[in-house]
Amino acid sequence: MKSNTLQNLRSQLFDGNLSVCEIVNYYLEQIDTHSSLNAYIEVWKDEALQKASELDHKITNGKEVGKLAGAVFSVKDVICVEDKIVTGASKILDNYRSPFNATVIDKILQEDGILIGRTNCDEFAMGSDNRNSFYGPALNKLGEDKVPGGSSGGAAVSIQIDSCLVALGSDTGGSVRQPAAFTGTIGIKPTYGRLSRYGLLAYASSFDQIGLIGNHPEDLLTTLNIISGTDINDGTVSPTANEAISATIEAKLKLGIMNSGFDHHSMDPEIRTFSKQFIEKTLQDKYTVENAEFDLIDYVIPTYYILTSAEASANLSRYDGVRYGYRAENVKSLNELYTKSRTQGFGKEVKRRIITGTYVLSSGYYDAYYKRGQQARRILVKKIKSLMEEFDAIICPITPKFPWSIDEKISPVELYMSDIFSVLPNLTGFPAISIPIGTSQNGYPIGIQIISNSWEEGKLLKIAQDVL
Repeated sequence: MKSNTLQNLRSQLFDGNLSVCEIVNYYLEQIDTHSSLNAYIEVWKDEALQKASELDHKITNGKEVGKLAGAVFSVKDVICVEDKIVTGASKILDNYRSPFNATVIDKILQEDGILIGRTNCDEFAMGSDNRNSFYGPALNKLGEDKVPGGSSGGAAVSIQIDSCLVALGSDTGGSVRQPAAFTGTIGIKPTYGRLSRYGLLAYASSFDQIGLIGNHPEDLLTTLNIISGTDINDGTVSPTANEAISATIEAKLKLGIMNSGFDHHSMDPEIRTFSKQFIEKTLQDKYTVENAEFDLIDYVIPTYYILTSAEASANLSRYDGVRYGYRAENVKSLNELYTKSRTQGFGKEVKRRIITGTYVLSSGYYDAYYKRGQQARRILVKKIKSLMEEFDAIICPITPKFPWSIDEKISPVELYMSDIFSVLPNLTGFPAISIPIGTSQNGYPIGIQIISNSWEEGKLLKIAQDVL
């Protein structure tokens, strides 16, 4: 199915050469075949087959079906699906069952999309390699000793093993784009405010954005147009989100190359060389390409982790063992209940960020850290806005490293630094896409990142269509 776009699948469905049940059964077989990769936490086999059977009956009898009939989606374990368990891959929400659908889920179901299961991820979307999950790590199909990236590692692998058409993930600092780069797939983070975040478990609210992973730009475009738009449940969605996204662009695009990224000391030499060759041999033939000056790269990581940790500290304070979620037993006081429930319920990385965030928000340190972080964020937004006045899109790295070993010991600071290029679009709110451009000598994918102006996801998908 991997070579089939949604348009191709629907043509076969309406011609009678394929059934929705056959599509779903194929995907279920792929999930079973690759179960050792731990991409899925839960598979919704019966519901998927029942919905497929209903759609087949409608198609056979000439009845109208939705725009997503034939499309199968995986759902990251931070997005709520009614009457399904959602845990954020954390013990603190063990067996929590959502009483409602996220807005994006409602929109998919309204157009007859099928949900096949929930995918593994870093706990509360905090991580860069999917090793922070309560359910154990997801593994990279290209080498089961390698990480698939994170936090949407399971979502990326669900596309990598061809178990669905599109994967729903979340992107706080590159969490759909970096794993897409590690698995040879396409990952897109829309403009902040394009998609409703209602029903998305919060990590850092001013950064979080639902994103998509797939194999074909046209499938991502179709899905984005269906799930975007205003929502009475989310006041951060812009009215501009109601405008349709189009990848039909006739003018020759002008691209800015962020050489300060490709020449950064953290870049793997092979990724740097391959990326520059791609720019010279592919992009320069199709577009106007010039250097885009960006001298603030070393301010990105400290700004991002100060602000996201602060927001995580506030957002995760609700998980206290009283209202919902994991509750410690054999406690003698309310204070002990809070302490033990949170200590036992949260993993190491989540606790690290909560503590960091509480520190930067505390009296005496707020001005020195959080306030300065917000000031730095405004400077970064201003800089990217100025570049977008000059260029249609910016080309930069997505990750400085190849997938590392699942057993490799990496310090938290090293892991944070691996996000140096992916967090910029989240800090500034601009849309970005990661596309695969080739493979290394050892057979690992190499991706590149493209950032466009707000509400111009069509340009990102157009470039992806042109070069893939």
